[in-house]
Parts: sequence; C-alpha cells; structure tokens
Amino acid sequence: MKEQRIKEILGRIKKVNIAVYGDFCLDAYWILDAAGSERSVETGRQGRAIGKHYYSLGGASNVVANLAALEPKSIQVIGVIGDDIFGRELTRQLHQLKVDTTYLVVQKENFDTVTFGKPYLEGNEQPRIDFGFFNRRTEATDKALLDGIRHALQAADALIVNQQVPGSITNESFIDQANSLFEKFSNRVALLDTRHYGQKFKFIYRKTNDLEAARLNGVSVNLDDVIDLPDLVRYGQNLYRRFNKPVFLTRGPRGILTVDSEGVHQAPGIQLLKKLDPVGAGDTVTSALALCLGAGVPPAEAAEFANFAAAVTVQKLFQTGTASGAEILEAARDPDYIYQPELACDRRKARYLEDTEIELCYESIPLGQIKHALFDNDGTISTLRQGWEQIMAPVMIKAILGDKYQTVSETLYNRVKNHVLEYIDKSTGIQTILQMEALVEMVKELGLVPADKILDKFGYKEIYNEALMQLVNQRIEKLKRGELDVSDYTVKGGVQFLKTLRKRGVKLYLASGTDHQDVVAESKVLGYAELFDGRIYGAIGDVTKCSKKMVIERIMTENRLEGPELAVFGDGPVELRECRKREGIAVGVASDEIRRHGLNIEKRTRLVKAGAHIIVPDFSGQEQLLKVLFPESGAL
Repeated sequence: MKEQRIKEILGRIKKVNIAVYGDFCLDAYWILDAAGSERSVETGRQGRAIGKHYYSLGGASNVVANLAALEPKSIQVIGVIGDDIFGRELTRQLHQLKVDTTYLVVQKENFDTVTFGKPYLEGNEQPRIDFGFFNRRTEATDKALLDGIRHALQAADALIVNQQVPGSITNESFIDQANSLFEKFSNRVALLDTRHYGQKFKFIYRKTNDLEAARLNGVSVNLDDVIDLPDLVRYGQNLYRRFNKPVFLTRGPRGILTVDSEGVHQAPGIQLLKKLDPVGAGDTVTSALALCLGAGVPPAEAAEFANFAAAVTVQKLFQTGTASGAEILEAARDPDYIYQPELACDRRKARYLEDTEIELCYESIPLGQIKHALFDNDGTISTLRQGWEQIMAPVMIKAILGDKYQTVSETLYNRVKNHVLEYIDKSTGIQTILQMEALVEMVKELGLVPADKILDKFGYKEIYNEALMQLVNQRIEKLKRGELDVSDYTVKGGVQFLKTLRKRGVKLYLASGTDHQDVVAESKVLGYAELFDGRIYGAIGDVTKCSKKMVIERIMTENRLEGPELAVFGDGPVELRECRKREGIAVGVASDEIRRHGLNIEKRTRLVKAGAHIIVPDFSGQEQLLKVLFPESGAL
C-alpha cells in the first residue's frame, strides 16, 4: 500500500460516524514496589506496596480509544457499566475522547464495571485480579442496548460488535433480537469481534483469529496449535459462504487473511526489532477495519491498513496502546515483511534442486539476468568474527543490569538474557552502532542503571568492539604465523565462487555492518579484497550516510538496474529484505560458521522469513548454484 493511498484513507476516515457495542472494561495497572509496605499489626502479614498505578481503557473501551486515535467524525458507545469507582473512571476517560455515551447504561444492581487488575513486580505480571465476572444484565438494560444498536445501524457508517468477557450476554434472546436488526439493516457495515458467541451472530462481517476460525469450523484446537495456511484458507472460505459477509482472520505475527467476494487476500506479517506486547493489538485491528469499511475501503485494503496499525500498537509496552494516522504512515513507510512463515518454521515443506542442498523457496524465480552481485561479509564469506553473538550478548546483559549484574534474581537475569538473544537474532546484519542504539533503550527501559551512568551508543560500541577485536586479532595472528590458512576462516567454496562470478563478468560488491576499516583489513587478510571491483562498504558511524539499504539503492541507481539484474548473498535478514524490496534475487547463505560448511537451521528459518529466493548452506555446490542462477531459459 502506497503512502498516498494511506493518506487518502486517513482523510476518508475523518468523515466516518461509528458506533461500538460491547463489553466496556478498564485495565488497572498496579506497579508493585519490591521493597513492600509495612507489616500489618492486625494480621502480622507483610503488605504489598504499589509504587505507581494508572488506568487505561480495555475491552470495547480500548476499541474506542483506537478509533479516537484515528479521528473519525463521531463515536458512539453502546454498553453497560456498574455504579462504581471504576465505571466513573471509565466514563471520565470516554468523555475525554469526546465520545457520545447516550447509550452507556449504568446498571445499579448486580453489575460491577468489568476491570482487570494487573499487578506487576520487577517487570513481571502477577496473577490478575478481575472484577465484574458475575454480572447479570437486566431485561431493561438489554432493551436499552438494542435501542442503541438500532440507532447505530440507522445513523452510523459502521458498527462494531465487540464481545470479550465470558458470560457477558446473560439473556440469550438478546442475540436473536440483535440478529433481527442485522438482517433488517444488512446493507450496513457491522463488524463482529467476539470470543464466545461466534456461532450465534449472523448477517454481519466478522474478524476472528486463526484458532477461533478453526473452532467455528468444528475443529478442536489448543491455544498453542499452529493452523496451516491451506487449512486456514478453507476455514475462512467456509465462514464466508456460511454468513455471506467478508471474513478477516488474524494470524498474530503472520498477518491477516481476508476472504470476500473477490477471493482470498493476504496481508503479510511485519518484522519488528523492538520488544513487543501483543495485548490490545486485536482491538487495534478491529477499529482500523471498521473505520476503513465505513469509509468505503475494500476489505483487502482495509486489512492491509489494519495490519500497519497493529504493527504500531504491539511496540507500546505496559499499555493497551493506540495507533495514530501519523504512526501508521511511519510504520508503512518502509516495512520489513515476514515472507513464507510456514516454510520458514517447517523444514519438511522445503523443496530442493534435485540431488543438491540448494533449497528453492519459490516456484518461479526470475533468473538468468544477474549483472551485479552484493555480498555480506561476516558469516557469508568470512568466519573471522564467528562467535560475535556470544561476545555481544554478555556485553548487553551487563550493560542492562549494571552494578546489579551479580545480585539480580535468576528470573530477572534469564528474562534479560532471553530478550537480548532474541534481539541479536532479529538484528543480525544491521550495523553495530544501531544494535548499540537499541542497547541504550534497553538499559533505560529496565531502569536498573542510574541515568548518569548510562553510556551512549558509541560508548557501548567501544566496549563490545574491544572484546570482539581481541578475538579477531588473535585469529589474524594465527593466519600470519601460518598456523591456520584462509580456508579455516572462510565459508567453504566462498572465495572460489567470487572468482567464478567475476570471470562471468558479474560486478562484485562487499557490504558489512562492521566498521569500514576493519572489513577492508579483514578481506585483505583473507585474500579476496581485490575481487570486489564494485566497492567494499562498511559502517562509518553514521547510518544516515551508509547502510545496506543505501548501498543497494546506490548500486541499482548508478547502474540503472532492473530488480533481477542484482543478486544479494547474505546470512543475515537485513540484506535479503532490502534486496526483496527492490525485486532483486535474494540468496540466503545459512552457513554453519563453526564447521564452515553445512546448514545452520536457525539461520535458514530467519532467511526464509526475510524473503530468500534460494537457500544454500555454503558454496561447495557452486556448479549447481551457477546453473540455478544462470539458466538458459532465464527462469526456474
């Protein structure tokens, strides 16, 4: 979706009148102080102290907050709250958003405002404390709610029906009467998002997740089950045929699948490097979908827009976040899509060139046109820096924990370690300075290091580089002394493959996230610097002046290349994603850097997700690889 189209949609949204029926809830965040409170004189028990507390809109209320962030013409709510402190806080926050609460019923008896109390201790959520799970709606309340739904179907451009709390609809006849209204106003946009009544609502658009879609098809699934894409497509098509309205199936990090009268459409997942919190992302998708549909946007485009909106909110921690128009535009400006997650996560689906280890990730690849080739260095050709991850991880962990490195609990230590390892895995291939920039944010986020002791990105990079270069220099000295040779620190067949490509007239470039002077020196030591007649690119400390993205753009622009005329070889996702954005040929090198040959399964997974057309474990089968890259027919 182009930037101009997103701007057009945002403009149309501003003219939309929208209503929300649902379970209006409040999220209460109680941040506990580990030091605790005083010991109770009456019970002798240690009290728990709340260092900070705040409240945000949850359930259907969070859908409203997401709607408000996109600034439609008007928002009306249809729901019920209790006559209590939480209900008054919820109403206050809705009024702050300029929401019409005419149909927000206050039921004084047998109803508590649904509130989710979320205590946090040292960053970990403790068992939740829930209010309002034993409510009973009266017939008078239901009548008022149905009047609100009727009014919305008559006056609004779109209505959201959002049900999240188990047992929140206590009178079954309510759904029958609501269905009668949906049938009567079947030409209106009404979008259903329900956790417990999906089979009962009719004549309505629906947004559901993959597991709920399976259950609606009579398939028993568990929370940790993975639904294969062909099965999910079939479930979506069945739901579309059954209810005769568009269906939106959310897939978490794998994006959104849409089924409508035009067929099946996929909005792919988006790769995000930051720490993520998926809480509330479903509400973001629901609100964005409904606004788009109310503005007359086709379902497939609505899903793509909603996918960008969700990419914004999942990056907002400790809150049920919202996505503004400006944030959606930013998320959509240069997204990193997740390609073929099913293939990436299930090696059994891999397809190989006969009698080789060359994996062909796509049925059709526009080959035979390559004139220029860009290679990543570390892990693709050179293994001098093998083990850099094991050096960066402890540097990051120690920086984040600071003086408390030796004393924090095992739980907190492992949480930090796992977060660091996940980030390193996702960020492989970007410049070191960007990784250190992310480290600064991690240090600030946990808050264990005093502000005056937090280094900047250059300070942390110096610590990391010093530790890494000690290892690299030891290896280089062994090469100089003749104890080891070039083959001990290069991926099998890599140097010969470079020579062969050059003989074929392919212009070669080397690009690395390593500092420029270091990548030049190391490529000279390993004897292949002179092969890169295009240029050797390395980090220069300013990512605005040199990055793999900029290098690829420069190569294509200066040489007036069409996409398939450039091939990019790399063991990291960054260079492959940037290649795919420009329709080049992406070759993933899933190298085992310790053995210097053979497949690294974890690398394969992330390279397929990054969009690799082809995966090789090394360059030992270069004769077959060359036949793949330069077939007589021009395509494979």
